Amino acid sequence: MKYPLALASMAALVTLLTGCSTVTETGRSQLMLVSPAQEAQMGLSSFDAIKKEEKISKDPAVNARIQRIGTRIAASVGRDIPNAQWEFVVFDSPTVNAFALPGGKVGVYTGLIKLAASDDEIAIVMGHEIAHVTSRHGAERTSQNSLISGVGLAAALGMDYKNVDPAKKDLLMQAYGIGSQVGFALPYSRLHESEADAVGLRFAAGAGYDPRAGATFWQKMAKLGGEKPPEFLSTHPSDATRIANLQQLAPQYLPLYEQSKAKYQAAAQGTTKAAQQSEADAFLKGK
Repeated sequence: MKYPLALASMAALVTLLTGCSTVTETGRSQLMLVSPAQEAQMGLSSFDAIKKEEKISKDPAVNARIQRIGTRIAASVGRDIPNAQWEFVVFDSPTVNAFALPGGKVGVYTGLIKLAASDDEIAIVMGHEIAHVTSRHGAERTSQNSLISGVGLAAALGMDYKNVDPAKKDLLMQAYGIGSQVGFALPYSRLHESEADAVGLRFAAGAGYDPRAGATFWQKMAKLGGEKPPEFLSTHPSDATRIANLQQLAPQYLPLYEQSKAKYQAAAQGTTKAAQQSEADAFLKGK
């Protein structure tokens, strides 16, 4: 019996059977070897480090805008995120980017805010990044990498056991490295991006932001240009694929968007009327 390879295979099987989770919004099963507490702690530590390295915007209007959008999207998630301490920070940088980390930490760069034409487009991006966190994509990728490393080790042990020629062993291991990335890791990363697009649209629509803004924003991103690898060698879907998917997904979230938009408009009108009444009362008392 090939003991090293057999034992490694059994360990991988046990891992698969005992380390599974499910994405709440899509029902997709995922390999999960990282606990929510571990994941949140890594997110909190990373966010603290980023805040020390990056310049934080002190513009009160921009900060209030991102806080408002982020708070509404967090409410739209509709469920508690383990160990979440929501925080929305604007980084003063021309970088066109945003990110979210486990623990409810969200960063948005002023470069992205300037590119976006509306709150709707900003909400789409923030919803996408938050969807990565709620779907636990980072922890899933960490778990996948652990599994890939384990399978690679099993293959190496198996070849050692069979006394495979060292030169041939090196060639096979290099082929395994390329195959595992192109055939497994990269497609899964593209799956994560597409899943975050779909879930993020739902979060944005539930917060009262137009899901049709997803396609318009990515059309702007596509125009930024730059050399990009073929889709099968990329961790992200191609611009054309992503825009087409967003256009196809948006109509199903329009009813949720209209309902949520009406709710927030009614709440805003109620707040305005209350403020006006308070001002009137104060004026009458002063007379």
